[in-house]
Amino acid sequence: MKFLQSYPKEVKIFLAASLINSAGGSLMWPLTTMYVFDELGRSMADAGLVVMIQAFGGIIGQLLGGALYHRVGVKRLIVGSLGLNALGLFTLPFISSHWMVYMVMMGFIGLCNAVSMPAIQAFVGFRFADRRGELFNVIYVANNIGVALGTALSGFLADVSYHLTFVLNGVTSAVFAMFFLNYLNRLDKQEGPVHLERKSKAEARESIPSLLGNTRIYLYLGLGSLFLWFGNSIWNTGVSPHIISEGMNKSSYGFLWTLNGILIFVAQPVTTWIKRWFAKASSAQMTASSIFYLAAYIVILMLPSYGGMVFAMVLATLGEMLVSPAVPAFISDHAFKAAPFYIGLTGGMTAVGRMVGPYFMGILYDQGGLQPVAWLSIVIAIVAVAFFVIHSVRNRAAERSLAESVSG
Repeated sequence: MKFLQSYPKEVKIFLAASLINSAGGSLMWPLTTMYVFDELGRSMADAGLVVMIQAFGGIIGQLLGGALYHRVGVKRLIVGSLGLNALGLFTLPFISSHWMVYMVMMGFIGLCNAVSMPAIQAFVGFRFADRRGELFNVIYVANNIGVALGTALSGFLADVSYHLTFVLNGVTSAVFAMFFLNYLNRLDKQEGPVHLERKSKAEARESIPSLLGNTRIYLYLGLGSLFLWFGNSIWNTGVSPHIISEGMNKSSYGFLWTLNGILIFVAQPVTTWIKRWFAKASSAQMTASSIFYLAAYIVILMLPSYGGMVFAMVLATLGEMLVSPAVPAFISDHAFKAAPFYIGLTGGMTAVGRMVGPYFMGILYDQGGLQPVAWLSIVIAIVAVAFFVIHSVRNRAAERSLAESVSG
């Protein structure tokens, strides 16, 4: 952990809190489809419907988180949403036998969890502006160390009790809320109210239609992310039931996500090399990411054995490592004070992919198993590659035009 020595103490504490929160979250999200399919005895279409409702809540939450950052203030937004998320998780063991209530609560949890995401990313981008690109990647790595720890337990906890995963996730969300409350209160005492709490009158005149008109910042990036995460639904609504149907242990599925978390930590030199030689700009990193995802889905189609799934997870993880830090870094670098809005907007578009993907893949799996799901993921990944290429070309052209106007 020598690379952390150059960061101030507050960054290290923030990373530790993020790690704990992500560990709790990872206890639950890989197991949602398993819980509906295995514990509740529902079809994969029903499992996909639950994930779709949760993702729909996430869409609303992402948009609210970005739009309300300057209006409500970062403290109320982050602490309040995390606290409500914890309360929702604590209720799940008591209402999961009531199907309709369970679906509504999953939508509520998706909303509350998503509200905090653009707010936290924007806060990091504003507070650590001089090193935000680097810090987004470090936070991403820390979060996924938490994922590795959480998913290492997830399959085993599923064998013990699904409800235990809900409670533990709620505890970690509550702890994260208390961390932010204490952290932001301390900043208030030391530096006054955290900067960019509310919009000034001049900034408030920047209307949503004018922000939406700047399509170069968000549109193709958002559409690429939408299709990228649509295709990535294959892990929960294709690979997960396939493992159960083939008689493998549930822990085998948990191991795939443990591998994902470990690779995100140990394979940093690989992605650093890719960024140095092939994808220096964040836009190029998004394109490279979508190509890795496409390769992963081709492997799942051609090698549907467990070994093939492990190899596919390696490829998909490299794609994830490239795209996840690149998106908030690009928006923070190009959108400036409007970054919270665009982070929330692109997050909402991404959540659309997470919403519709599991439902359609659940229907396909019920009808034909893993193969048609893999074909759909491949087609969707090709579309994602196309949108990221358009995003990269448009931004290169815009930057070249700006450079020419300045030099002229």
